[in-house]
Parts: sequence; structure tokens; C-alpha cells
Amino acid sequence: MAKRVLITGASGLLGRAVLKEFERDGSWSVLGLAFSRAGDKLRKVDITDKQAVNNVMQEFKPTVVIHSAAERRPDVVEKQVEATQALNVSATHFVCQGAAQVGGSVIYISTDYVFDGKNPPYKETDIPNPLNTYGKSKLEGEKVALAEGKDNAVLRVPILYGHVEKLDESAVTVLFPKVKNTSETCVMSDYERRYPTHCDDVASVLRQLAEKKVEGTDISGVFHWSGDENMTKYDMAIAMAEAFNLPTSHIQADKNPSTGTTRPYDAHLATSRAEGLGICKQSKFREQIKPALEKFFP
Repeated sequence: MAKRVLITGASGLLGRAVLKEFERDGSWSVLGLAFSRAGDKLRKVDITDKQAVNNVMQEFKPTVVIHSAAERRPDVVEKQVEATQALNVSATHFVCQGAAQVGGSVIYISTDYVFDGKNPPYKETDIPNPLNTYGKSKLEGEKVALAEGKDNAVLRVPILYGHVEKLDESAVTVLFPKVKNTSETCVMSDYERRYPTHCDDVASVLRQLAEKKVEGTDISGVFHWSGDENMTKYDMAIAMAEAFNLPTSHIQADKNPSTGTTRPYDAHLATSRAEGLGICKQSKFREQIKPALEKFFP
């Protein structure tokens, strides 16, 4: 089977890591798609345009599509429901249909927010119950992906961090400006439990799943991947401060549920299915957060 991978959302935090992972491997023909941030290496394609998607699929003929393009900001989703539906659901129809026409399969990137966070850890077979519009849109996208192709897969992941271009690109790294401003009190949520996961780990898992696919292993259906460290935003902030030898006395813990869009309390994802295939890659937060933030310090 040919090794040709197409990556949607390749200009984003996760998409960049996925593109780099497949290119570094060297055995794959790789095409990254982007729209507003398309550059020399990335093809500009509006994936909400069905014909545009069909055209690039027919031209490149991917074996595997990593569909990572999405609106991932829950607070933005609540205000832009129609735009979210177009990107998270309608575009998923177009990507999956276009891939199927050339014999390709899709790995759709989803989220731990499809669960309500009341009974962790969640197995791949557990029934989703999203609490917010973002989680609902991603669950709808999952259903589309699995219905459009019998060989398609879903990979659910939690809060991501990595080598950001801007601090607000990740819900983890966006905390850093307040952490390093030691002259002002910094109140951080110490309520909802999170499992920060490095994008490079997810990219490695995706490449390993794609390799399994071309080798003939059945990778259809739902997979989970997650870091294994249980942390609140307060815990992450303390870890960031300590990584740069900053004081932590200005960081205060807020023990109340976060305001704004409802988020699950603890949507820990069990990763047994992927691990059962011999797939592994889990970085430690305290080891990886400093390299991710160094260029933004001081």
C-alpha cells in the first residue's frame, strides 16, 4: 500500500507537529493543508468548500488523511455556532467523502470533551455525553467520520501543548504571561482536572496508527491518547514557574468550578486500545514545558 498522508489544519499547533513527524520519518509522501496561514510548504485549501476538497483529494490521492482542522476553543464555539458547524462537521463530511473516492481512510482528531467528566477514566467504548457546544460538535464530527468510511478512525485527545508560535495557541501555554509576571497576584483554577499532552506525542501516535494501517492492521473505530499526569491549571502554573526558577507565592489556587463555558471535571482518557497495538509515547510535563516556553522568557 502506498504511503501518502494528507494533513488538514497543518498550520495549527497539532497539525505542525503531525507534519513534522511524517516528514521526519522519510517514508511518507506528505501534503499539509491550511487556509489563513498557508505558506510555502502548505497548500491553501478551504475545507468547507466541497469541490476544493475533492480537487486536492483527486490530485494527491492520500492513503491516510489526518483530519486535525477544527475550531477548538470552547468559548469561541459558543459565540460562533454556525462557523463551528461548518468547520467541525460539514468539512468533515467533505474530507471523508473525498478520501473515500480515492480509497483513502481518515483519522479524525476529537476531544476528551465528548465526555461529561463524572466517571473517569473513560474507555473507548464508553457512551459520550458532552456538556458544551464544542464537545457536541466534535462528537457529531466523530459520527460523520465513522459513518463515511468503514476503515476510518477517531483519536480523542485532551488539552494539548507543545512548541507554540504564540502563547495563546494552547490553553496550557496561555497561562505563562501571568506566571512570569511575579509582581501581580495570579489566580489559577484548581478545580477541573486535566491531563496535558504534548503535541509531539500525539503526532507520534498518529504516525504509528498510520503505519499500522498500511501494514494491514485494522485501526478503524475509536482510540484515545493522553498524558498520564493529573493536573489543574494551578498545578501547571506552579510547574511552569518552577521550570524557570520563578517564585510561586503570587500564584493562588481557585477551588471553585471555572466560570464561562461548562467544562467536564475530569475526562481522563484510558489509552488501552492504542497501547494494545504496541503504540506508546508519553512525555512528562515538567520535562517538556520549559522547552515549549523558553523563547517567551523572560
